[in-house]
Amino acid sequence: MAKTAAALHILVKHQEKAEDIIQQLKKGAKFQTLAKKYSTCTSGKKGGDLGEFKKGQMVPAFDKVCFNGELITPHLVKTKFGWHVIKVLYRT
Repeated sequence: MAKTAAALHILVKHQEKAEDIIQQLKKGAKFQTLAKKYSTCTSGKKGGDLGEFKKGQMVPAFDKVCFNGELITPHLVKTKFGWHVIKVLYRT
């Protein structure tokens, strides 16, 4: 069972914007570029990079995707902070 994960994310207020971002990614847009342009999280300035974090460190819905979801594939997750487009880079 993985104990740590590393991920990129883009945080937006509306589901429609998050879905639009996923469509842009499917068409070949760079995750880091979209994070800098759209993310309301301070990590957006770093291309959405959250670095490595431990299981249980993030809110439950976010954590679940990071430790159970497919790697590299963008995931859409709603939390109390808004809508996240999450790209899990790796787990250890």
